[in-house]
Amino acid sequence: MSTAAKFPTTGRRKSYLSYIFGMAVVFASLLCAPQSGTAQTAGLMLPCRESDTACADKMRRKSLPKFRDFWRDEMARPLQQRIGPAPEELLVHLNLDNIASGIANRPRHAVLAADFLADVRAAIAELPPTILQKLGDRLVGIYFVRDLGGTAQSDLIDGGWFRRDLSWIVLDADVLSQRNANAWATWKENTPFKPNPAYALSATIETAANDNRKNAIRYILLHEIGHVLSIGEKVHPPWDRPVTTLDGFSFAQLSWQLNASKTYVSQYDHAGFADRSKVVYYFGAKLDGAKMPEIYQRLEKTNFPTLYAATNPGDDFAESFASYVHTVMQKRPWEINILANGNPIKTYRTCWDEVRCAEKRKLLEKILGIAKN
Repeated sequence: MSTAAKFPTTGRRKSYLSYIFGMAVVFASLLCAPQSGTAQTAGLMLPCRESDTACADKMRRKSLPKFRDFWRDEMARPLQQRIGPAPEELLVHLNLDNIASGIANRPRHAVLAADFLADVRAAIAELPPTILQKLGDRLVGIYFVRDLGGTAQSDLIDGGWFRRDLSWIVLDADVLSQRNANAWATWKENTPFKPNPAYALSATIETAANDNRKNAIRYILLHEIGHVLSIGEKVHPPWDRPVTTLDGFSFAQLSWQLNASKTYVSQYDHAGFADRSKVVYYFGAKLDGAKMPEIYQRLEKTNFPTLYAATNPGDDFAESFASYVHTVMQKRPWEINILANGNPIKTYRTCWDEVRCAEKRKLLEKILGIAKN
């Protein structure tokens, strides 16, 4: 039997600042309406038509969840009490975000079973104490939707002049409830490749004894926590505004460059890894499955610990953080196995004991406060 989580979405304390933000959003929607109208999707009233990406982009930047004051009451609670279905205001924001980004999925309300919530809380409890301590008041909460358009999402919150380190984590309950750890990892790692009957890829992130849903959730949370901990730090450029230089972004500088058009390219793109730009997770595979062994052979000549890390600077850090904590701190397995016509031809493992990732490991250990002498 499923039971809805008890998460307060009504009766929220409205401060004066929250009221001002709310009126700003209403006023902006009125300005937008004559051109765009409104749309109803997933049972929500949106201030823009689904075809109007410009309006959606404008309105998502003004939505209430993007401001710290909206989360004031939730942040006063312990983290374990900030877990549940996404409040309606966040659902509206996520729909606007998908419209603006050209993503067809329309996030909607999730009803969470008690055993699923128990897995989420157990996954959080198993995270290293140093990481839970660092989350502190940076994470406003962990919320669930259906039809997100991926496994998870994090986004930064405007905390004012002195706070650039706040974020939420949103997870797709349907994706998480359907798969154990290795099945989820295998599904994810196949998404960059078009099906090819001669090739198969499997991912292992847990032993058979620990291959369960809770540990899938734990690994996914590690990736998103990596995003949360990067906000406000100088590890990679912020994803919410354009940048003209990588100067000062210590982690990103180890792998990334800006080309003449200020687009991110890796330092390996012109050194044998030209297909890196075609690696796209979740939204439309661009690589034939026959490319699997070649792609992972190329990856071994880089300092990216996973293929997902090679997609952009933000996911480079989040993937590096997740795989380091998972394999080094928690001593769990992580490997990719590729078969051709049923025969194993390639095994790829993370690089934390290899010279190629030594500089990234050093920075991660410094960030985590476990730097070696």
